[in-house]
Amino acid sequence: MSWDDVTHVQASPSGTAKVAPKRDQAYLIILAGSSMGEMHKIGRDKTVIGRGQKADIRIVDEGISRDHCEVLIEGDKIILHDLGSTNGTFCRGLRVDRHELEDGDKILVGSGTVLKFTYHDKLDEVFQRQMYESALRDDLTKAFNKKYYMDRVESEYAYAVRHNLPLALVTFDIDHFKVINDTYGHPGGDYVLSELSSTVIASIRVEDVFARVGGEEFSIVCRGADLVQAQIVGERLRSGVANRQFVFDGKTIAVTISVGVAAVPNGAIRDAMEFIAAADQVLYEAKRGGRNRVCIWRK
Repeated sequence: MSWDDVTHVQASPSGTAKVAPKRDQAYLIILAGSSMGEMHKIGRDKTVIGRGQKADIRIVDEGISRDHCEVLIEGDKIILHDLGSTNGTFCRGLRVDRHELEDGDKILVGSGTVLKFTYHDKLDEVFQRQMYESALRDDLTKAFNKKYYMDRVESEYAYAVRHNLPLALVTFDIDHFKVINDTYGHPGGDYVLSELSSTVIASIRVEDVFARVGGEEFSIVCRGADLVQAQIVGERLRSGVANRQFVFDGKTIAVTISVGVAAVPNGAIRDAMEFIAAADQVLYEAKRGGRNRVCIWRK
């Protein structure tokens, strides 16, 4: 047997015994619901869960109250406390008012949102976030994937209609993307997709959902935005992309986008699929009308 065939184990220097990371940081991980996979660190004395604008963990779910429940840090204990919610807070299958949480406890709020309470160390946190990112985001652009987008449109649309709140879709497509691929190759096309996505992510709100819904087609779910506000978002994106320099392999690539905007409430839109179709329809109107423009769905 040669030296290269032998695996050698090197002992740690004396007095430097390895210490396992301490799992002492509390987290809530959303296991089911519109925000599935999200991970929230419990780092303050009180963390409110609800659908209201001021909730620390905001969840869109029909059965969740504005301020539904809270997680309290009391000494070395972590307490789940219901805040008088309409449909109740459940843990271990039982409705609770005040409950001391233990590692692994499952919490049910609303019609189908399940959270898991757990303790993690730093490595656990990094791993969990990587799993979340890989499951819900597109590798190249870091935008959410189509499945996540469809789920969010369904839940956001139902919530907006039920509470008569504005909601908009800003859908856009890269103009002449096939020409970009043919001219600069797929590496050039990938560069454009990645850089464009970075530009968009930097210009939208944290609560907006930015997703890649096709090869070169993207959409943004804008909670609380009416048609006028969404049109402003669309125009800002269009002009931002048109005025940005995309330089690949020393060559400048001209990039523009066509944008379609739809918003609810709107009596002509009856469900989430019609909502998506409305934004798509005016997107293609923008492309047929000469590209590098924003079209609005006004029926």
